[in-house]
Amino acid sequence: MSSASTAPSTAVQETTAESVLDGLDAEQREAASTLAGPLCILAGAGTGKTRAITHRIAYGVRAGVFDPHRVLAVTFTARAAAEMRSRLTSLGAPGVQARTFHAAALRQLQYFWPVAIGGTMPEIVDHKVRLLTEAAKRLHITTDRASLRDLAAEIEWAKVSTLTPDSYLDSAAERAEPGGVDHRTFAKLYQSYEDVKLDRHLIDFEDVLLLIVGILEDDERVAARVREQYRHFFVDEYQDVSPLQQRLLDLWLGGREEICVVGDAAQTIYSFTGATPDYLLGFTRKYPDASVVKLVRDYRSTPEVVSLANTLLQERVEEQASLERRHRLHLDSLSRAAGALTSSADSTGPREAPPRWPTPLQLISQRAAGPAPQLTQHADDVAEAAWVAARITELQESGVPLSEMAVLYRTNGQSQTYEQALTEAGLSYQLRGSERFFSRREVREALAALRTSSLVDEAGDDVGKTVRDILSAHGWKPEAPAVTGAVRERWESMAALVSLADELSAQRPGFTMRDLLTELSERSAAQHAPTVEGVTLASLHSAKGLEWDAVFLVGLCEGLLPISFASTQRELDEERRLLYVGITRARTHLSLSSAASRHSGGRGKRAPSRFLRPLRRCLGMEENAGRPIAPSAGQRSPNAWSRHRKTVTCAGCGAVLTNAQEVVRRRCADCPPRYDAADYESLRHWRQHYSEELGVPAFIVVTDATLEAIAETKPATDKELLAIPGIGKRKLESHGDKLKQALAGLSSPPS
Repeated sequence: MSSASTAPSTAVQETTAESVLDGLDAEQREAASTLAGPLCILAGAGTGKTRAITHRIAYGVRAGVFDPHRVLAVTFTARAAAEMRSRLTSLGAPGVQARTFHAAALRQLQYFWPVAIGGTMPEIVDHKVRLLTEAAKRLHITTDRASLRDLAAEIEWAKVSTLTPDSYLDSAAERAEPGGVDHRTFAKLYQSYEDVKLDRHLIDFEDVLLLIVGILEDDERVAARVREQYRHFFVDEYQDVSPLQQRLLDLWLGGREEICVVGDAAQTIYSFTGATPDYLLGFTRKYPDASVVKLVRDYRSTPEVVSLANTLLQERVEEQASLERRHRLHLDSLSRAAGALTSSADSTGPREAPPRWPTPLQLISQRAAGPAPQLTQHADDVAEAAWVAARITELQESGVPLSEMAVLYRTNGQSQTYEQALTEAGLSYQLRGSERFFSRREVREALAALRTSSLVDEAGDDVGKTVRDILSAHGWKPEAPAVTGAVRERWESMAALVSLADELSAQRPGFTMRDLLTELSERSAAQHAPTVEGVTLASLHSAKGLEWDAVFLVGLCEGLLPISFASTQRELDEERRLLYVGITRARTHLSLSSAASRHSGGRGKRAPSRFLRPLRRCLGMEENAGRPIAPSAGQRSPNAWSRHRKTVTCAGCGAVLTNAQEVVRRRCADCPPRYDAADYESLRHWRQHYSEELGVPAFIVVTDATLEAIAETKPATDKELLAIPGIGKRKLESHGDKLKQALAGLSSPPS
């Protein structure tokens, strides 16, 4: 009877498990259905690595092979861990632990501290700068804020590389001197920092890993309990693990081999933090019986984007062969000169072989063909930023949302030029990679205002309107400020909360203010920031793991990419991988650009990045070698930004226009406006009231520059409206009738 009653249940279970594999491609299915022994999934950008790893976990759980409560999946960001948990829940495996390395280690440290160490666990410090300042004072070392950040980063690198103040000097000889101090002085400062922490009963984030490693190594009882709790391990982004994280992973495993790792060596861009792809590349040496599955079907990017990414990596493969040939020839010449290879040790020249470049995955796009990537060179940074702003405006008018566009650069210092250009063009944006969204002061103040407002319980169905009413009392306005910096960032933060309220209200029937507050609390705990309806401005490093419909890779010149301090082959290889990551963020539209000069009217000494040479050949641009070159914003020379872009001249003086706002207005800054001031004010008031009815910022309807062009030409038909820059088919369908009604009410005739 027992056997008979169990059989149907088992059959149902197997059927349910098999359904998890539905919709996977052949390689993803192989990865998801390989449940025993060590498994290495080599997954290229956009190939569905998270899909493969979550389906493997869910398949194992639903097939009865994995106990969900004994599975630990680790990744590197809280957002990635939250996404993994969400996917596992939807796949029928809600009990699986998916955490960052630090979150998993901290949970274990807090649990075992009373048993393994005793007493009160030290408080964790968020930032090292304050403690480093005191440590430097104890040694009479003068520091500034910038050098303190560099010193803090070096301490983090040393710790994740498992280096103590005593062992640091042996491994730091080839590293740049941190924060303007020599390595010996830094070792003393490192020790002083550790002393300050000990005196104050504090630990930092790296200590969390170090302490749990120490406990697991020293206390076999604790190690046995952890290994009993977790039987199967999954590691996402395995190319980014540090020696300290690998050491912790080995202790968790305790010699067992139930581990699955996912990674791509071509996306290793955090070596400066101690991350290394060596563990991914050496996985099959450590586990000779491991299964290896390669995911190369790219579902994210068009064939044109994928081809460019493949070309960038293939160029390095060819360079590798050339480097190895030169190295062999050099050794041969030394051998002949010395009479024997072994006596060449005293000769000059390279002693070691060039660093090995692993064979990259060749991605195969699964999408339909799209537009060819653009590769342009500009006269200066201002001209480059103006071109980008104009191109973003074009894409927005063609239907690409601003939230699906990103401008990516090598250093955060490059953002200001693009902030200014987007502001002048009336385009909303958000900065990524600065302070975390829910940690910003204005966001914390806004959340406090929402929680304490009397309108929370009085709100009706329109949650978005209630949020606007509450935040308006704290300085939020429907129109974005026409400035950059802190004022603009404050507005963007509150606008993101308003947009989130609208989005959730539309998605969830019966959504209330109490529901919104609960959602915001959960998102704050997970640092899950809302999507802002604006262009993302981000460094290439902070863009890892994200994707957009349109990506602009800017400032691609020597000194920025590769960065000026990248001198060794290993450092140059990392810069190449950084560009590869940038390229593979784009789904459809991709632009790569550089500027010959930093300032308008400069002498144009900057050369385009060496990494662009193979990309030019891929795009059939070898003969032009980086042209067209756009003029600086101050010059009135023909506009050569794009082969497909028409020259626009000022309606007043006839000068060629290059500034994005001037192009929309069709007049230069020196010429007076040709519209009636009363008409413009009338249209502006109409736009304000209309945008409030729609519940969107005024610039979403039309920008100031477009409104000026409308006031000047007074279009009466759809065709005349479409002729105005900033009015595309999408805007015409959404606002055309209302706009024509507003124009009909104007008193003065068209000029």
